[in-house]
Amino acid sequence: MKIYTKTGDAGTTGLFGGQRVSKADPRVEAYGSVDELNAGLGWAATLLRHLPLGVDLQRIQEDLFSVGADLATPPETGAGAAARIHRISAGQVAALEVIIDRLDAEISPLTQFILPGGAPGAAALQVCRAVCRRAERRVVELAAVDEVNPEVVTYLNRLSDLLFVMARWVNAREGVEEPVWEGNRARDE
Repeated sequence: MKIYTKTGDAGTTGLFGGQRVSKADPRVEAYGSVDELNAGLGWAATLLRHLPLGVDLQRIQEDLFSVGADLATPPETGAGAAARIHRISAGQVAALEVIIDRLDAEISPLTQFILPGGAPGAAALQVCRAVCRRAERRVVELAAVDEVNPEVVTYLNRLSDLLFVMARWVNAREGVEEPVWEGNRARDE
């Protein structure tokens, strides 16, 4: 099978079930942002191989493939095609919460705003958190005009929380002080 099909050369792409839409369609924007997040997590995982997050990150990447498939399958898709995909569920959201609670118990309480940064792996996770928030916005935007599995929005919202906690946990494990936002201090100090 060739990697190029030429079917998208005119600016359209196929959804699961066969429907063709513009590559600028809100549904494509939504699952494209999820794909970007997944790629970012793969990059972050390469920076974090020395820490015990690999299983969690791989599970999240697998979940994000399910999120993408869920978003790429419009509600009007035939029952046969729709039955072949896994819809994201409340159980997967709950699994994220378990990881959040586990990691959060190992770090100091947050007492002030922090800036994204610190150790390279933590900074990569913060970039992923920001991409996750954008993906969430794109899904909410899609949901305003078309049907979307509501668990997708919940999953992405919880995942952004997890990525924030993971970044803080990585900085703590690496012994890197979190950069703190100094607020509205005078700029000419």
